[in-house]
Amino acid sequence: MAAGALPLLALVLLTGGRLPSSPRIWLHLSVAALFLNSIPFTLFGYAEQHIPSALAGICNAATPLFAMVFSMLMLSDERPGPLRLAGLGVGFAGVLVVFGVWAGFGGADGTGMLLALGAALCYGIGTPYLRRALLTGRRPAEPGGPARPALAAGYGPVELAAAQLLIGTVQMLAATAVLDGAPARVPADAVLAVAALGVFGTGLAYVLQYRIIADAGATVASTVTYLVPVVAVAAGTLLLGERLSWNEPAGTVLILLGAALTQGVLRLRRRAPEPVPAGAAAPAPEREPQPSG
Repeated sequence: MAAGALPLLALVLLTGGRLPSSPRIWLHLSVAALFLNSIPFTLFGYAEQHIPSALAGICNAATPLFAMVFSMLMLSDERPGPLRLAGLGVGFAGVLVVFGVWAGFGGADGTGMLLALGAALCYGIGTPYLRRALLTGRRPAEPGGPARPALAAGYGPVELAAAQLLIGTVQMLAATAVLDGAPARVPADAVLAVAALGVFGTGLAYVLQYRIIADAGATVASTVTYLVPVVAVAAGTLLLGERLSWNEPAGTVLILLGAALTQGVLRLRRRAPEPVPAGAAAPAPEREPQPSG
């Protein structure tokens, strides 16, 4: 997280930006960092000591499903219809298939899978919270288009992302002091890997996340996890030689299908009205019965 925060802080300074000064915004950023960074990063770290990286990526695909559930509770303008609720059912059925519940987690480590799913749950809580707490007011969109949420107090996505990762770094330092000791030796390749993951997978990723949440909403922002299982499975199997059971990719398809339904990506087409023959009078619109008396 520090590797993601430092280049963003430098960018804030170079562009003449400013970090938030309001204690209220820092409080909201602390909660966001807890659910979007500190807890899920830690859970994935422990989970991948027990399960393959590909399976961890598949569990992460459940994020849009959790995000929709908590968006229903936190955001009044992201209420789902019947099709999206059906998508929730399909998606969570996919989670059960991935877990292989009929065979006791299908031979995979149940603890690791629950930890990875817990990380996805945290993302599902943090994303709508971020929009509710830090996207205030409305800003005009394209001419004639709907207004969109504005970032808190006029701060830009780089400034908010830098502040979130900065406070998340403090949280992780405190957790590390309590839960784990410092390693006696850190290999150079580990340092380079952490730097790359921090700068690109964390720093740049959270700048984009703030912008997507502001432009399209919390539910749409969580659809980034459509790509996560695809990349995780491809990298895990091709680069690390990991093997998956049949139920894991099958469950992934159900999860992604459910997520697509909850995001409104897949919609049922309505039957188009039949054309009126030339020369025929168009049917008069039905009138609602008027109350008598």
